Amino acid sequence: MFAEERQQKIAELVAGSGRVSVTLLAERFRITTETVRRDLATLETAGTVRRVHGGAVAADRFSTTEESINERAIQRPDQKRRIAEAAMALIPQSGSGSILIDAGSTTEVLADLLSRRTAVEPSATEPGTELVVITHAVPIAARLSSTPGIALQILGGRVRGLTQAAVGQATVEAAQRMRPDIAFIGANGIHPSFGLSTPDPEEAAVKAAFVRSARRIVVLADSSKLDAETLVQFASLKDLDTLITDSEPSPELAAALTEAGVDVVIA
Repeated sequence: MFAEERQQKIAELVAGSGRVSVTLLAERFRITTETVRRDLATLETAGTVRRVHGGAVAADRFSTTEESINERAIQRPDQKRRIAEAAMALIPQSGSGSILIDAGSTTEVLADLLSRRTAVEPSATEPGTELVVITHAVPIAARLSSTPGIALQILGGRVRGLTQAAVGQATVEAAQRMRPDIAFIGANGIHPSFGLSTPDPEEAAVKAAFVRSARRIVVLADSSKLDAETLVQFASLKDLDTLITDSEPSPELAAALTEAGVDVVIA
């Protein structure tokens, strides 16, 4: 394969997945890592990709890049549904207990599945036997507000338009007063050394409070988030109990998750 053809295919891989590693490219094209780095340098000069530690990302993907919740909702729908279905298996069928659902496009799918399950099979109507669901996300609250068998608690604060989620000190303090059984958390990036991150500092503060408050932390993230870094770290891998994603993590990330004791579920 000529270098130009290989570089075109590398560019297509980056565009399709959002990020690729040097190791993966070397294995895929059966070339040395030095050759991969030269290819990436050529593509970066052409403005096609942007090099990062251990690989490359799309040229328009920066640490502060963040799409709106509406834009993300239409991306990778099949993968997100599989992830949400796997997360549903962790929610008690009895209807008792408490969960926290973070803002995000994949967590919205989880909320939708939960609303459908409890509407079909309402567990109980007496107070105290309902599933307590805590959220700061306006779309998730709207989805679950009239669902039988769910006692909805909304965390207040200033609503950030891009994500339609409450943020700010009031939201953080409200989260700190909660101790849910499970928190289902979203992330913009999951990296071997940088951990979990998101582009916005206020969103990061709320997510960090969620991670500190819950008894069990379950992260829902499709494979485009794996090995990615965004601006603000809100948790380390050691803070997690479970990661649910749609494909195997890279060898480096898989090793870091194993070392941190994170249970990885491939949906």
